[in-house]
Amino acid sequence: MDARAAVAEQVLARLERIEELRVGGPPGELLAELRALVAEAEAWARAEGDGRAQTAATKLREEAEGMS
Repeated sequence: MDARAAVAEQVLARLERIEELRVGGPPGELLAELRALVAEAEAWARAEGDGRAQTAATKLREEAEGMS
């Protein structure tokens, strides 16, 4: 598996955990997973080299910062 595929798989696994927590998990744990997703999404966007992905990751970071 190449680096881009590994990062994508990591992001997808985190999204699955977030979905599970969203329907009944502790809010603090959900927030921690969302914050970790930001860093992974940014890494994925860099690996892909896609401007739209980078814009989406930046927006995600800005929105996550407002959750504190």
